[in-house]
Amino acid sequence: MHDFTDETVLVVGGGPVGARKARRFGAEARVVVVSPEFADREFGDAQRVRAAPDADGIAAWIERTDPALVVAATDDGDLNDAAAAAAREAGALVNRADDHGERAVDDVAVPATVRNDPVTLAVATGGRAPALSKYLREEFEAQFGSAGDMATLVGDLREDLQDREVDPARRRDIVRAVVRNRELWKALDRGEPKPEQVLAAVIEDLPGETA
Repeated sequence: MHDFTDETVLVVGGGPVGARKARRFGAEARVVVVSPEFADREFGDAQRVRAAPDADGIAAWIERTDPALVVAATDDGDLNDAAAAAAREAGALVNRADDHGERAVDDVAVPATVRNDPVTLAVATGGRAPALSKYLREEFEAQFGSAGDMATLVGDLREDLQDREVDPARRRDIVRAVVRNRELWKALDRGEPKPEQVLAAVIEDLPGETA
């Protein structure tokens, strides 16, 4: 989890993988893609530079763009090695599209991500099963598409319980019951105008003192 807002990301490689990386990081950062040719894919708002740097020329591009992250996305392992080494030399983070093994401390993994503010879910398989990451992401979207609404509702509930000085153990029981209640999830999924009514019913059914 890293915020690349207002940073530069340098993508080395203009194939389908480079395009996907450009779109992914372009949601936050200024992206520059350097490649001798570009796939017929969408690169978002990335700046595409037609150039064919060799292993010795990668460092110059890193110095020129001063990236926070370098994405090595070519089909040339030696060139990816050079890009990763030059990035580390410059103090930048590294994302290697062809690296499916153990990662170094400054390696960046790009998981399958679901965002429903303020909730973010990231699923990663260490590069071994991208299809599984995608499947799990789709399953989460299908089952918990209102996670952001639930987080907002629970956050407001916690503040209300704290303001009313409800016992901490009782607050914990209430919040746990709320986030596990399928009827409330369904109400949020349906976009019902007053899910608070379902929330009140959940709390009312709890044993112990009424909150």
